Amino acid sequence: MKQLTLVLLFWVYFMISSLSAQEIAILKYQGGGDWYANPTALPNLINFCNSKIGTRLKNKPEAVEAGSISIFQYPFLHMTGHGNVVFSEEELENLRNYLIGGGFLHIDDNYGMKPYITRELERLFPDNDLVEIGADHPIFNQEYNFPMGLPKVHEHDGKRPQAMGIFIDNRLVLLLTLESDLGDGWEDPEVHNDPQEIREKALQMGANIIAYAFKT
Repeated sequence: MKQLTLVLLFWVYFMISSLSAQEIAILKYQGGGDWYANPTALPNLINFCNSKIGTRLKNKPEAVEAGSISIFQYPFLHMTGHGNVVFSEEELENLRNYLIGGGFLHIDDNYGMKPYITRELERLFPDNDLVEIGADHPIFNQEYNFPMGLPKVHEHDGKRPQAMGIFIDNRLVLLLTLESDLGDGWEDPEVHNDPQEIREKALQMGANIIAYAFKT
């Protein structure tokens, strides 16, 4: 009954927000990792999406805690950082209900987050494996075409970029981007001094993720 109530609440919040402006939020978490990393990234992605693909996202994203019922107000959550991530059992239940009920979570590893977030995702959905998403998945050709899959923004360990996902009833509910650093590519140009071509690819892939999440 509790899960059904939360699912219904999500759809009420979603319908209310869709009548005015679409909204996305930054997910806060415990454990010591810097959930607030890349402060200019999401505002820049929002501006790009509003100008290029016709979204109506609010320019300043809110930050919401994993255990708060407020997450049900946002169809799209973004999470990033470099370090440790820890969810309580209550937070896991809240996130699980949110994702099952129709929400979408994008986790962008800003380098150093992988071992901690993958551990927590096993707790979040113990019966649903985190699997690699092939380049033929629709998320790679929503608004912009990425025939080779996830673009590489920053080099760390010489590994290829990977898009990993969790599916519920054939719906992608959670996307984990690794060895790519999309968020760094979304930041103001002077933060990382990335070439414009690299920043454009990162923003285009981010727009694809947002477009996919709002269409499914």
